[in-house]
Amino acid sequence: MGKNKQKIIIYNKMNEREFEQLVRENKSTIYTVCFMFSNDTEEVNDLFQEVLINVWNGLSTFKGQSSMKTWIWRISLNTCLSYERKKKRNNTVPLSMDVDFYNDTDAEAQQVRMLYDRIHRLKPFDRAIVLLWLEGISYDEIAAIVGITTNNVATRLFRIREQLKQMSNSSN
Repeated sequence: MGKNKQKIIIYNKMNEREFEQLVRENKSTIYTVCFMFSNDTEEVNDLFQEVLINVWNGLSTFKGQSSMKTWIWRISLNTCLSYERKKKRNNTVPLSMDVDFYNDTDAEAQQVRMLYDRIHRLKPFDRAIVLLWLEGISYDEIAAIVGITTNNVATRLFRIREQLKQMSNSSN
């Protein structure tokens, strides 16, 4: 029996404890993707839970053609993109709470916050690509996750970086 065949069987028969370990190993990845699609803590947590449900439900279909991390990135991204599409259709007005858990006053934190604010203004697909790049994922792996060619990843990243440079700090 080949190595990939064994992986499929292992993931198909994963118990709750093994799933918890998988979540621990990948929770920062999942959280990062969710955070890029929402600033609201409750919404991020809802997205995180939705991703976990989709990962659990999809374990039986994991074929081992990519790494587990790449597969989880793809599920996280697709879950968030689907949520974004549903949200646009609903045209609901979010409730605002005057608590900002992400607000920090040191200069480095403010720089990071400014970058993420600009990234939030990108289209969802471009947001996903730049997020993967910021996580240090290779162009080849980004291409596999989002379903485009490696050359297209490089071209899009160049254009995205230029777009981010041109943005002002005001949220337009």
